[in-house]
Amino acid sequence: MKIASLPADAADGGGSQAVKAQLRLREMIFAGGLPGGARIAEVAISEQLGVSRTPVRTALMRLEQEGLLEALPNGGYAVRTFSERDVADAIELRGTIEGLVARLAAERGAAPVVLREARACLQRIDELLRETALDDAAFARYVTHNERFHALLCELAGSPVLTQQLERVINLPFASPSGFVVVQANSPAARDMLLIAQDQHVQVLDAIEAGEGSRAEALMREHSRIARRNLREALHGTPTAAQRALPGVQLIRRRG
Repeated sequence: MKIASLPADAADGGGSQAVKAQLRLREMIFAGGLPGGARIAEVAISEQLGVSRTPVRTALMRLEQEGLLEALPNGGYAVRTFSERDVADAIELRGTIEGLVARLAAERGAAPVVLREARACLQRIDELLRETALDDAAFARYVTHNERFHALLCELAGSPVLTQQLERVINLPFASPSGFVVVQANSPAARDMLLIAQDQHVQVLDAIEAGEGSRAEALMREHSRIARRNLREALHGTPTAAQRALPGVQLIRRRG
């Protein structure tokens, strides 16, 4: 299926077109339009996206840096596949860095304005979870608020170095805070798991405000284990519509 060409007014420079090509290519990979192991035909992709080969080449380089593509020995790129351990390690790495972020925020003292914003974010999640079940729209709002909370958590440490490293980790395939949360959608235990995650959110903010660095770190390390559980459920549980719709799940090699 051909993807619509970029509008003429979007052609405001190679950088802009490269970003758009990068986003389109990522969508195609996660949707299965470019299957794992497939070699990327630069000319064909350029024609499909309606852009020149230069921004496509830049987009391919960036996607290799993200970890979605691998450079081939004879030139060009292919779509990567990932072992279950690869994904679990990426999630564990995010939990480790977020744990360090939480500890430093507690030990250094977090900015009150960011703490208030984080509390407000959690209040919005509380409002969603008061319902006995979440419909698709409510679940989408949960994902948005959850990602926002994790971004604010990083701000609390006030460390540009850690912020940069966490952004790199989150860009690893499947490592974002909401990477596997969709697995919980429409499952009987969905709300219960979200309540557990929300309780951990609240506890880590309490620990940061109380200056309890070790406790805050341990809580965030444990918090990442929910994503590990969702990974196992996505790969080894009874398939659900949500699991089948999980972006990019077809790129993960299941253990035998």
